[in-house]
Amino acid sequence: MSNAAVLVIGAGPGGLAVAAALRREGVASVVLERSDDVGASWRRHYERLHLHTTRRWSSLPGLPIPREFGRWVARADVVRYLELYTAHHRIDVRTGVDVKRISRAGYGRWVLETTTGDELAGSTVVVATGYNHTPVPPSWPGVETFAGELVHASAYRNPEPYGDRDVLVVGAGNTGSEIAVDLTEGGAARVRLAIRSAPHIVRRSNLGWPAQGTGIVVRHLPVPVVDRVAAAVARVEVPDLAEFGLPRPTTGLYSRVRQGSVPLQDVGLIAAVQGRRVEPVAAVDSFDDGVVVLADGSRITPEVIIAATGYLRGLEPLVGDLDVLDDRGLPRVHGPRTSTSAPGLYFTGYTNPISGMFRELGIDARRIARAISRG
Repeated sequence: MSNAAVLVIGAGPGGLAVAAALRREGVASVVLERSDDVGASWRRHYERLHLHTTRRWSSLPGLPIPREFGRWVARADVVRYLELYTAHHRIDVRTGVDVKRISRAGYGRWVLETTTGDELAGSTVVVATGYNHTPVPPSWPGVETFAGELVHASAYRNPEPYGDRDVLVVGAGNTGSEIAVDLTEGGAARVRLAIRSAPHIVRRSNLGWPAQGTGIVVRHLPVPVVDRVAAAVARVEVPDLAEFGLPRPTTGLYSRVRQGSVPLQDVGLIAAVQGRRVEPVAAVDSFDDGVVVLADGSRITPEVIIAATGYLRGLEPLVGDLDVLDDRGLPRVHGPRTSTSAPGLYFTGYTNPISGMFRELGIDARRIARAISRG
């Protein structure tokens, strides 16, 4: 491997997009991937998942997503697209290379240490290990007394193992809500959805106009303006579900986005709640001798708990000693900029934009490639 090549860590959409954009700029790169295939995280996602953004606005630089994949691209087709993308751009992907630490090797030089003990050196490194990298396990008091099945949402694939069972899904983000709907359609006997903060629900599209389009339009408007507009739209598009245990949120939509929480796109939850197939309940507070105690004091005894309790970026082991992360574990700077204390070290994919992750990864990739080629 040439030391002159840019080293890209992660063969997901972000890393592949950067490699393709670098190639168009005439810059060689090598993508290092710890798994055996590109798009590893997409291969592990639950089966019914589709992109919540349109095919048109989700294509990565240099290759449109095939029209036959439809407007809302399925998980399996996302994987196919990433494979096609890698081949189309002739991206040099080295699989089975697990980078455990990035360290300085003199000013402007970096050494990547791998789990096998090998070291790779270069002047430019792009970190693209993914926003949802490390599952956060539930840590409720007394959870060890629960005798039923407890799984993180990252391990959920389809509803088949949960037929005729009483399931509690914890977390009303896009993942938890979609899993809850999937369970009701797949034959679970009872599905409850534990909610800590009432989510902002948006229609995936309205009269053909996708929610992503609105996200693109309003992204750079003042937060209070977007909050007011979103509240007005929600009153028209989304029914009041308070009588079913799912009230409207009290904080603004874009205010919540700026705190790191994207809106919930409706792919069946509204109908499932109205039909009482998904029962919203209070957040999980603790466990008492195996019984789930909710925040409102009620007690339930599900057979299965699926914890959609989120992910960490998992960057601390990789770059934690380089002073490039903030107190949330996110890069202080990302995209085409690098920290003055870490020149040549780039990050992409560590925001959660309402304008669409794939779209922003593509924009980031072009900007990073230009910055590197001109540097």
